[in-house]
Amino acid sequence: MDKGRRRFLAATALAPLALAACSAPPPLTRVGGILWIGYEPLFLARDLGLYDPNALRLVEMPSNTANLMSLATGDVEAATLTLDECLLAREGGLDVRVILVFDDSAGADVIMSRPGIERLEDLRGKRIGVEETASGALMLTKLLETAGLAPDEVVRVRVTGDRQLRAYLADEVDVLVSWEPFATQLQAQGAQRLFDSTSFPGLIVDVLAARADALAHAPDNFRQLLAGHFQALDYLRTSPDDAFRRMAPRLGVGPHKVRAALQGIRLMDLAANRNWLDGSRPALATAAGNVARIMTSNALLRQTPALEGLADPRFLPEAT
Repeated sequence: MDKGRRRFLAATALAPLALAACSAPPPLTRVGGILWIGYEPLFLARDLGLYDPNALRLVEMPSNTANLMSLATGDVEAATLTLDECLLAREGGLDVRVILVFDDSAGADVIMSRPGIERLEDLRGKRIGVEETASGALMLTKLLETAGLAPDEVVRVRVTGDRQLRAYLADEVDVLVSWEPFATQLQAQGAQRLFDSTSFPGLIVDVLAARADALAHAPDNFRQLLAGHFQALDYLRTSPDDAFRRMAPRLGVGPHKVRAALQGIRLMDLAANRNWLDGSRPALATAAGNVARIMTSNALLRQTPALEGLADPRFLPEAT
């Protein structure tokens, strides 16, 4: 074989490698999420094929605690959190930004009790299962305040969300600080609603928090993530029956229960997100200040963390 032909074949063989180097795949952005009805539009978007799996991966987490820890350690670049958890992350020195507000709880966070516990006064001496998170502590604090009970007048039992049903069936607890879909699962086993978040609107707000370094590294991935979320919200509005059917298996309930669970939250559309995140005085800053005051007064935070830059509207889709 002559030298010219050999050089041609060598160049041809290396061409695909050179093209691959020039068109490297986008960085992978991992998003941690727990089971919660307000986060389901993200997973609905995945089910509808709205995300590039090479760019975005939704990671299903067993508990709020695991979700927050994965964000802190860098195992995920973003996570579905409650606003109070976001404040805890900031107090711990993690630079996270809220790029999306999912919902405001309006009854979906709930205290579930065994039959026979009919009044808040009946909680004295009872075992209350609660996850060791700020939102769980907030719910428990509000419950005890409303019942007129001191923290030492109940028995606190640590129970993560994924263990609530097992703890109830094993008679390890009398009462649970719960949320959907676990509240519906508990109700199917005889538990009853004793108290819920309709008593304090604006306290439990669900957000998507992302690490600032991840936002700088892969901004297009986050734009795709939020665009898919709002497309899924539109699908939920225009094709509810199919949306409920798609959402039901992950939540472990029937489609009609998905519809009922959504009644306990206020989903935030694009216009609401602009109000919460954009402008010189975003609503998120006001809500964060209120939550921080409650948390510091109950020793859930040592001090109010810096709130400057907490709201980041840059990745929201343009209004159509």
